[in-house]
Amino acid sequence: MRICSVGRTLPPHHYDQETIIAAFRAQWGSRHHNIERLVALHRNVLVGGRHLALPMEDYAKLQSFGDANDAWIRVALDVGEAAIKDALEKAGLAPADVDSLIFVSVTGIATPSIDARLINRMGLSPNIRRLPLFGLGCVAGAAGISRSFDQVRSHPKSVCVLLSVELCSLTLQRDDLSIPNLISSGLFGDGASAVVMVGEEHPLAAASSGPRVLDTRSVFYPDTERIMGWDISEQGFKVVLSADVPSIAKDNLPGDVDRFLADHQLKRQDIHSWICHPGGPKVLEALQSGLDLPDGALDLTWNSLNEVGNLSSSSVLMVLGDTLETEPPPGSYGLLLAMGPGFCCELVLLQW
Repeated sequence: MRICSVGRTLPPHHYDQETIIAAFRAQWGSRHHNIERLVALHRNVLVGGRHLALPMEDYAKLQSFGDANDAWIRVALDVGEAAIKDALEKAGLAPADVDSLIFVSVTGIATPSIDARLINRMGLSPNIRRLPLFGLGCVAGAAGISRSFDQVRSHPKSVCVLLSVELCSLTLQRDDLSIPNLISSGLFGDGASAVVMVGEEHPLAAASSGPRVLDTRSVFYPDTERIMGWDISEQGFKVVLSADVPSIAKDNLPGDVDRFLADHQLKRQDIHSWICHPGGPKVLEALQSGLDLPDGALDLTWNSLNEVGNLSSSSVLMVLGDTLETEPPPGSYGLLLAMGPGFCCELVLLQW
């Protein structure tokens, strides 16, 4: 089972972090008792700029959850199609070649789902196997790789495309002045990623220079439902984000990683490429410390956080794309990992 390519698309509306801070200062300045705290929170997430689904002035026109979700559907179709086309072009495939399409997102809802709406729009096969997934949040990029692995393992001649679309800006709660919402409004951005994976009997399995997927593992942490997620009401998605995320990562991931690698007679020192979700500075520092990673091991993840922010499930796939472009040495191992609502983690072992 081999990853052949990663396609990436960002909405055209880009704003540097200071411009976004100024907009929030205007929005919340008269209501927040300490507006400089907001400014500090936004600067401390170390995001340099973000792409937004809409021009900034259009967000004031979104008066309801329905308005925001309609915008999500419209933009998700555009960036989703572009990401899939990018991935297929890099792999040398056509839309009709796709046998399975997995769609992940946690920033909007649609029935028929986005993957279904893309079938006619892109000329995908009417016999395509679809799997839309909602609710996995930031872990969904890694979990989507795992479910793609399941698909092509069951159908070794097939092509599976994983599509992640996250338009986090459309979930903003303008009346929520809680610390989790203030942090989220400075951290999360918008984008889409697509991954092409083929089974071991597909011609691209031998021809592609992308990594093989050797194994995957899911780990669920009991009684952690309020660590991360949404409270959903008529206003839409209100973020749940606990300050305990970094400590949970530091306390649990080292053991989870070691046990997973040991099953393949590997240790952390054997991993050449660390492909981690850019959850935020404190989470990355916890990963670096807890896993005792060498300097520079997470540079691609830190760069992604700075350049586009946290894109929820799309982020780790963006970092995967960046990793492919570095052309890791043949035979070297990579570990792709992310954490998300549940609370849980997903691990994917790769080999170039």
